[in-house]
Amino acid sequence: MQTAGIMRGNEKAYTTLKDDQVVLMHPSTIIDYKPEFVMYNEFMLTSKSYIRTLMVIDPEWLFEVAPDYFQLDEFPTSEVKRKLERVQKKMEAKKLALKEAESKKSKSKKL
Repeated sequence: MQTAGIMRGNEKAYTTLKDDQVVLMHPSTIIDYKPEFVMYNEFMLTSKSYIRTLMVIDPEWLFEVAPDYFQLDEFPTSEVKRKLERVQKKMEAKKLALKEAESKKSKSKKL
């Protein structure tokens, strides 16, 4: 799954998630802002590395759609990996809170 996250301090550059390569959005891209995470179809290598045919994504989708692919221990250490680790922790906390809320509901129904 070809995905990239924006680099801090350089609003134009992205880092690919799996191989930690610095890339830029191709000038022909119609996205007129710099989203935090994107999925791309093409990697173009000219005098610069470009990604093209982009889709803006929510990082939580990565873990929902392809949890086996996004095993973060297999990713190189990078800023984008740290961002994804925070997203993953937030998702786990939400799931735990939901389970606790459901448990409380079921206990109160039994009483």
